[in-house]
Amino acid sequence: MKRIFKLTLISTVFIAFSCTDLDDELEDTLTEEFSVDGIDTSGGGGGGPLLSAFARLRAGGAGNSGHFALQGVPGDDMAVPQKGGDWFDGGIWIDLHRHTWNAANDRIDEGWNDAYGGIGECNISLDGGTLDANGTAQIRALRAYFYYRLLDLYGRVKLITTSGGDAPQSDRDAVFDFVESELLAALGISAVTASIDLSASALTTDVSPYRINQFAALGLLAKLYLNAEVYTGTPRYEEADWAATYIIDNGPYQLCAAGCTTPNRARRPEVETDPETLEGYAAIFATDNENNPEIIFSIEYASVGGGGMNFAQMTLHGPSQLTFGLDAAPWNGFVTLEEFYNSYEDGDLRKEANFLVGPQTDFSGNPLIDFAADDDDLQVNYTPAVNELEPNALRQGGARMKKFSFEVLGRQDMNNDYPILRLGDIHLMRGEARARAAGDWNLSLPDVNAIRTRAGVSTLGSIDADEFLAERGREMFQESSRRTDLIRFGKFQDSWWEKTNADAFRNLFPIPVNQINAAPDLTQNPGY
Repeated sequence: MKRIFKLTLISTVFIAFSCTDLDDELEDTLTEEFSVDGIDTSGGGGGGPLLSAFARLRAGGAGNSGHFALQGVPGDDMAVPQKGGDWFDGGIWIDLHRHTWNAANDRIDEGWNDAYGGIGECNISLDGGTLDANGTAQIRALRAYFYYRLLDLYGRVKLITTSGGDAPQSDRDAVFDFVESELLAALGISAVTASIDLSASALTTDVSPYRINQFAALGLLAKLYLNAEVYTGTPRYEEADWAATYIIDNGPYQLCAAGCTTPNRARRPEVETDPETLEGYAAIFATDNENNPEIIFSIEYASVGGGGMNFAQMTLHGPSQLTFGLDAAPWNGFVTLEEFYNSYEDGDLRKEANFLVGPQTDFSGNPLIDFAADDDDLQVNYTPAVNELEPNALRQGGARMKKFSFEVLGRQDMNNDYPILRLGDIHLMRGEARARAAGDWNLSLPDVNAIRTRAGVSTLGSIDADEFLAERGREMFQESSRRTDLIRFGKFQDSWWEKTNADAFRNLFPIPVNQINAAPDLTQNPGY
């Protein structure tokens, strides 16, 4: 959603934008500027012949289904507790959290369908013969990203490259090779090296977060190479380092830190303690984050014409409708695990940005009352502790996810864009790749400390693999990376709250039973 940012720096170039969709009462307090020295932030690139293919990213990207659910709920940071008759849904959420899912789980089927829906749109665009060289490179890279999701989630899939076509099931190595070759082709290179030359690439360097430029394609390659040892058994950490370093050294992106601000669209006019602006880390995920200088590639969401992000509905308890004046009562589903919440030290700016905890108030700042409360306190109070996963989790239990900030008078579909790649993630990928390549986790410290400094916590003098994973978790919460990260660090079989199953075969999801029934030549993944 295109709105307005303000970045206060010395010697800045001011670029003003305007867009209003709130009541006139709020308009004056929610109008600011965004600027950043040396960066053209006017790009958005929302339309044109690539629109249909890129719009498919919204399916399952930031809602309670598909890719977001599969990357988050099986991890050690979030859960969807059953609250009596609410959120049981045939046990799919409990199975995802406890690692007891089977091939009939609806969320697993959705992840498959969402990716292949995107691939189908890409194939239609490529077969149409109307794309120029840049459009063709972007769509090939986008299709590679959808196949990257399938590679990561299911491993063995069909590499379908024509509209309406079919293909035999490929093994995981072949899918990896296809994703890599398509991204390299889009970049006009045969390999990622320490001295990358992208002069032959049909992709541009234009800043357009809803489209794929050279830096976005390299970011996808960095992510692919970082996980190569999991996918193929062969480490590719040097290439991950080189790709990430090229982005950091040559890209126009900046970490959104002190001075990088945007209006707080969740600010209630009568509540003086609500901040007027969001700054630094919190601003990256704000309602107005389209032109945030840290975001490289994102999914465009909008409350009108671009729905699919429902975080406010997914996580808030019903009475919180009265806190923000939402147009519908929230569903009270997703919560944060207490141990993960407590992994943030006090003073970490990300803790305040990522979670909503404590006694709640209404739109005017008065205590928010739940007359159907299942404890003795009628005021809504989000507690970090959750009493149980099922069958009767307390309705106020669990810190709530507010990283993607809410909006006063918001609709069920939110306006925040969802980053697929941002500079903070690129720093962490580079730090990890360097550490793994050399066998020395301290080599990650420059990148880790850049992130910690932005978060307002002290820098580290040394670090090991466990602390790096914890730091990555704190930074990347709610950004669809935790499952993949836990697998890469060999922690996916660990035990955590209400989860003890350690089946190693669950590093891959099963091929959905609906897909096997529709295409009997598909064979099931081992263990299922």
